[in-house]
Amino acid sequence: MHHPFDPLVIREKSLIPIVQGGMGVGVSAAKLSSAVARENGIGTIASVDLRHLHDDLLAESKINPNEEKYTRLNKIALDREIQKAKADSAGRGMIAVNVMKAVKDHAAYVRQACESGADAIVMGAGLPLDLPEMTEGYHKDVALFPILSESRGINIVLKRWMKKGILPDAIVIEHPAHAAGHLGAATVDGVNDAKFEFKRVIEETYEVFKNLGLESEKIPLILAGGMANFDKITTALKTWGADAVQIGTAFAVTEEGDAHLNFKKTLAGAEMDKVVEFMSVAGLPARGVRTKFLDSYIKREGKLQANAKADPRRCTQGLNCLTSCGLRDGLEKAGQFCIDIQLSAAWRGEVDKGLFFRGKDPLPFGQAIRSVQETIQYLLGGQMPVLAK
Repeated sequence: MHHPFDPLVIREKSLIPIVQGGMGVGVSAAKLSSAVARENGIGTIASVDLRHLHDDLLAESKINPNEEKYTRLNKIALDREIQKAKADSAGRGMIAVNVMKAVKDHAAYVRQACESGADAIVMGAGLPLDLPEMTEGYHKDVALFPILSESRGINIVLKRWMKKGILPDAIVIEHPAHAAGHLGAATVDGVNDAKFEFKRVIEETYEVFKNLGLESEKIPLILAGGMANFDKITTALKTWGADAVQIGTAFAVTEEGDAHLNFKKTLAGAEMDKVVEFMSVAGLPARGVRTKFLDSYIKREGKLQANAKADPRRCTQGLNCLTSCGLRDGLEKAGQFCIDIQLSAAWRGEVDKGLFFRGKDPLPFGQAIRSVQETIQYLLGGQMPVLAK
């Protein structure tokens, strides 16, 4: 399609300036990521707990469950999703894999993604300082995108990576006041700190590049959080000097999104006053829809946190999925629920039980569920499809 923006160039590949954000559990897998890649964008598979998408692996995980088995099955599931996404995208765009640093087995999922032929690894939810080491032997084939929220973190990551002779192929700058899921701020109140404003971060990042002697390297900057709007994209790319935008929730509710229809209806139908910030079990602020589960949890949060105690048996799935978990480790300032149970319930469309992560800003088509192609046509060209009343 014709659009007014320069292409996003990654490893000499010319792409549309749209990256689909990684959304777990199972919200962005092969179906969604390949649909975005077919439009010549970057489609992203979220690596976390993909066994839920495969009946045989889910059944096997219920027999004598243990942490080692879950990791093995999730690696098989990740391989399947990458292979399917690569086949279905027919050589167009790129297939990235998002791996959260906060997940205990993040290094194993990074290696699996590389071995399975992912085009890029995207890592956030913690400073991805050692991503170059995790991807050793694959630097020729796999692009690396750290997700960061402010220039200080960008400076720290660049300095560390440069010691290894590696530079990011792009940097995703995520604004905690707008993005969905886990947010890159220390506290819920901290998400609105002025240091996260996109224009400021871009200016400061170019200063970081200059100080490190990287002005000529042309590392693309990708803005994430509240960018599912043609006018905002125009400002970001034409005025602020960003190279692309990353968008999550607007793709989660497309026809090709990998989650249940009830999941899509819940996200698309959420009034803005129903979108709320809270502390996740990973010890990071998070943003989601105030459903029956989240409403009930927020009312009890103070009491649950006051009674927090370290006990591995509180890990209800036996998953041990996060490096640090508020529920399992008794961290009183973190969330006190099993994130895997709530996110997988959301993916299945269980509205009363699930945790539905969502960005703060309105969706392009309101409550309507449209295709990836129509969504991208709007994002890059401002054209609204004819929406049924």
